[in-house]
Amino acid sequence: MATETYPRKVTYCGVCTLPPEYCEFGGTTKKCEEWLEQNHPDMHAKLYSQETIEQNLSALSLEAQKRAEKDSQKKAAKAVAAEARAQEQRASSKILIKRIERNKRKYVTAVQGLEAFGLDIKKVAKDFGKKFATGSSVTKIPGGGEEITVQGDLSDDIYDYVVETYKDIPEDNVECIEDKKKKAAG
Repeated sequence: MATETYPRKVTYCGVCTLPPEYCEFGGTTKKCEEWLEQNHPDMHAKLYSQETIEQNLSALSLEAQKRAEKDSQKKAAKAVAAEARAQEQRASSKILIKRIERNKRKYVTAVQGLEAFGLDIKKVAKDFGKKFATGSSVTKIPGGGEEITVQGDLSDDIYDYVVETYKDIPEDNVECIEDKKKKAAG
């Protein structure tokens, strides 16, 4: 006789998105442990109780225990350094909003630098198109990277929209620039 099986409910960590049993491999073990303690105290007690930790360590040899301790310290240090680098990059990154003249009184607005703040450029381009009821696309730029090109002279409107919508982008990091089309010689 076959027994009924139901889907198993798996809890995923809010920090590293792995199941809590595997958080140690994600590199953010300390943050994961804090998140688990706040959101799932029963699972935290099961995984991080002193008894469980001692039981896992006793299964290892002395050399393996020392290596495990060194590895966990290295991973924690790497995670802290990576977070600091990401914060520094975000602080020094600029979002450039350029108004570029095409023909006579026709303009396009180009927006660069959004990827440094962890935004999905294609989604933002779609949002711009909907918000301003105009054409908006993602194009590759020669220096490497991508920019959003929006039809029309919308530099001030885009500036306001970016500052209001994306709160994690400091207003000082958003810059408006005006490009003039170069006149053809002759």
